[in-house]
Amino acid sequence: MSAADMSGSVPRWLLLDVPGAPAAARRLQEQFAETRSVALFEGTEFHELREQGPLLVDLQHSPALTSLCHLDAGSWPGLLLVSASPAAQLLAHLRRMLTVTLGLHHKALLNYYNPHTASYFFDGCDPGELSCWLGPISLLRWFGGTWADRAIGSQGWQQLSNPGLTVARLENEHSLSDRQQRQLQQCLLERHAWQWSRSIGRDYRLLWSDLQQGLKLGFTERPVLDDWLWLRLQYPHARPVPELIGASQRERLDYLRQLWQNNQG
Repeated sequence: MSAADMSGSVPRWLLLDVPGAPAAARRLQEQFAETRSVALFEGTEFHELREQGPLLVDLQHSPALTSLCHLDAGSWPGLLLVSASPAAQLLAHLRRMLTVTLGLHHKALLNYYNPHTASYFFDGCDPGELSCWLGPISLLRWFGGTWADRAIGSQGWQQLSNPGLTVARLENEHSLSDRQQRQLQQCLLERHAWQWSRSIGRDYRLLWSDLQQGLKLGFTERPVLDDWLWLRLQYPHARPVPELIGASQRERLDYLRQLWQNNQG
C-alpha cells in the first residue's frame, strides 16, 4: 500500500519502535542520515535507555522514508502521526504517555509505540479517553494487529482519528481504566501464546485454547502456567478434574500431573 492509497493527511512523524526492531535505528542512520529524529526517552526517567528506546522521526522533508513506512512497514515499525501542533508540544505529550499508573500504587512503562500494544491499548479507549490520550495527534496509523492476528496472518493497516472531545489534558502518570488494563493483560497473554506456538510448532488456536483452560483451572502464575502447557502437551486427551487438591497453584498442578500419570499407567 502506498502513501497515496491511505486516506487522510500525510503523516508528519514516525514514532519508530526501536525496541521492537533494533536494526531500524541503524537503517535510519545509514539510509536517512539527514532526517531529524529525537530519542523519546531523552530527559525522562528512562533517559539511560534512550539509545535503545523509540525515536520520533520527522518525515516532513523525507518523502522516500514516508513511502517506505507504507511499502515496507515491517522494517519501519511504529506509529505514523498526523499533528499540526509544534514539535515540542507533541514531544511533551508523547513523553507523558510513557508512564502510567495501575491501581493505586503501581507505575509502569506503556510501550504504546509498539504496533501490537497499540492494537490492544487504543481499542480499550472510549471516545473521551481517546481524545485525552491522542491530545495534539489528529490521526494515528500503524501496520499490525493483535498477536492472534499475527498468528493467523491477518495483520493490516489500523487507523484512529482523534474524536476531538473537550477533555482534561493527559496527566503525568495517567491512571489506566479497568478496560485498558484488561486489554493490556490480553496482549501479554496472547503474546505468550504466540511465542509458545512459534517455539514448539503448535497451532496458535490450539495453544491458546490450552492456555485458556489453564487459566480457568487457576494457574495464573507464569511458571505454573508454563508447566501446565507442557503437561497438556504430554497428555493432550486427558480431562482435568473439577476440583484440584493443594494449597498452592504448584501443588494443585502436581496433583493433576500425578493423577494423569496414574491414569496412563
